[in-house]
Amino acid sequence: MQAKKRYFFLILSCFLAVYCFITSFYLNPRRSHKSRRGQLPTFATFDELYESPSRQKRNPQTTTKSCRMQTCFDFSKCGSDPKVYVYPTDGPVSATYRKVLSVIRESRYATHDPTEACLFIPAVDTLDADPLSPEHIQDVASRLSRLQYWKNGRNHVIFNLYAGTWPDYAEGALGFDSGEAIMARASASESIFRDGFDISLPLFHKEHPERGGLPPAATGNPFPAPRKHLLAFKGKRYVHGIGSETRNSLWHLHDGNQLILVTTCRHGKSWKDLRDERCDEDNKEYDKFDYEQLLANSTFCLVARGRRLGSYRFLEALAAGCVPVLLSNGWRLPFDERIDWRRAVIWADERLLLQVPELVRSVSAERVLALRQQTQLLWEQYFSSIEKIVFTTIEIILERIMAHRSSRQREALIWNASPGALGTLSSYGDSRAHLPIAAPALSAPRAPSPPPGPLPAPSLPLTAPPPTPGVSFTALLYVQATSPALHKLLANIASSEFCEKVVLVWDSERAAPSLKSLSRTAGDLRDPLPVIVIDATTHYPGEGVSARWQPLWAIPTAAVFSLDGDAPMLAEELDFAFRVWQEFPERIVGYPARNHFWDESKGAWGYSSKWGGSYSMVLPGAALVHRALLALYGAAAPALRLAVRRARNCEDILLNCLAAHATRRPPLKLAQRRRYKPQHHRYRSSWSDPEHFVQRQSCLNTFAAAWGYMPLVRSVLRLDPILFKDPVSTLRKKYRKMELVTS
Repeated sequence: MQAKKRYFFLILSCFLAVYCFITSFYLNPRRSHKSRRGQLPTFATFDELYESPSRQKRNPQTTTKSCRMQTCFDFSKCGSDPKVYVYPTDGPVSATYRKVLSVIRESRYATHDPTEACLFIPAVDTLDADPLSPEHIQDVASRLSRLQYWKNGRNHVIFNLYAGTWPDYAEGALGFDSGEAIMARASASESIFRDGFDISLPLFHKEHPERGGLPPAATGNPFPAPRKHLLAFKGKRYVHGIGSETRNSLWHLHDGNQLILVTTCRHGKSWKDLRDERCDEDNKEYDKFDYEQLLANSTFCLVARGRRLGSYRFLEALAAGCVPVLLSNGWRLPFDERIDWRRAVIWADERLLLQVPELVRSVSAERVLALRQQTQLLWEQYFSSIEKIVFTTIEIILERIMAHRSSRQREALIWNASPGALGTLSSYGDSRAHLPIAAPALSAPRAPSPPPGPLPAPSLPLTAPPPTPGVSFTALLYVQATSPALHKLLANIASSEFCEKVVLVWDSERAAPSLKSLSRTAGDLRDPLPVIVIDATTHYPGEGVSARWQPLWAIPTAAVFSLDGDAPMLAEELDFAFRVWQEFPERIVGYPARNHFWDESKGAWGYSSKWGGSYSMVLPGAALVHRALLALYGAAAPALRLAVRRARNCEDILLNCLAAHATRRPPLKLAQRRRYKPQHHRYRSSWSDPEHFVQRQSCLNTFAAAWGYMPLVRSVLRLDPILFKDPVSTLRKKYRKMELVTS
């Protein structure tokens, strides 16, 4: 019995001792909780993953901020119109850097006089600083130091795509001292990037087009259905070394259906010697998928860092309309000083790779659509060509200069919405009154005097048109021969509800027709429509096709309906076009549309009349324009007018270029009931001339060279009447005749 009591008290004592120890250890308030669980990283929230990891807390000691615009830039060299000087090429230059120099030299920013330059671009190729690369240029440091205006790099801009080499690929290993020069570099990291001074560039292929570029891939499907794959990646992986950790782990996420994340180690000369146990399996899975098909059929595209922070995958995803998911901690995205990338990409964290599937699945369909639309806008405005990338770099620097001078710069909305900063005047205004073509000085120009010689007396006073769009238009016809189509067009003009006057410009050696008025249709109680006929060969000799817009003195309205004498237009089409133009008086509004494109094989701009989803010109053979725009045409540079006169062509292209240059907005195409085609006449039509398109392509390049950039702006907007071609009763349609006749 005594033994049992002793055992009982012994066990009880041990129990109490353990209990006291545990309670004192865990309940002590002064104890700092440093358990192993507390040392593990917590899961990131979705809001944190939507933001760049570089924007989260980081060690301030890892950054170097040695230059600012105020300390390393001489603003005194920059006047009201800052210019860029490119040094003469002296020495070897890669093909890519030659494109960079070419687009600057031929741009509106360029000057041949270094004394009036604000920015200087060395002709020394600094793009590739990797000594192991075949594109690497030797002796860059000494060549930079010998530049006449170098001055430790002040006011110079240096372009660089690749820095460092194996094994660490250090960003600062350029092989030369950039001094106080602005570094426009790809794969820039937070640790070395100088905020407000350097500029982050995208990494692009050698084959990236010099000008133009591929149009956005997803604009034809603005409301996309879910794509086949949720997330995709196809690319190289590195068995060891910097940048290998992330890509070596992607196979954990690959499921062959929703998540396609395939890599290969089959690259480099000695890949077989360095391959690991997964290489054969990865290569087999890698060969199952076509990269272009993955881009086109995936909602999200993973952009994982490689040896450097930047990746070609970034621009490829933007072009395909595939929302980029970034796995590159600390990377400064291209042009992030002005572009709001939160509207176009999703940030993930390399340390939390396994959360990426959950992250992309949490994105709503509405947000996917918004992200995809923004990728297309950014691609087309800033990244589709080397020209746009370089111009964006220059525009950001010029904005800094403008902000220093006037403490103002364009709002972020302009950079992140159509038509973008490259398609917007630097002196941007959000009112139509601020547009050059709508300014009082242009919208009510002084009425020019009629040319010498006998002319029919105008039926209305020679007064300037009102600054407002007005309630009527003047039909300005350009006629080279009489035909049944002309008589039909005149009858339809007389039936128009809004036509106030007809001005017929006769450009033929035959005698001009004698017309003083057009009778209205039966039941129309208005006075006959006044007509004035002007013989261009007599009163505007030598002007050629430009004579069609010379007689501004005879036009009393702000709205001018420019028409070819054979334009197959109904009265309803005329009235509908005028209704639309009243809402957009600063634009060319009409029916026949054309497009321009960059021909990479010829290295020149091309002209296209093919029907497609986009256009950049509306031909004034059937279009409404503001009278002030025709005044701009008359005041255009003599070299531009001379090009039109010599070609006896291209006056319509020049008018579109003038409008786009003045407003930075595209024209507006209207729906029509049939294709606009020239009719067959007794006189020879330029459309049947095989040299016609060659001439127009030559004109496009002449105009682009004169302005230093391509002023035309593309659009995919087409305006139709309400219920146009809808399967409802025609009695419910206002413009029913527009679709009754089919071609």
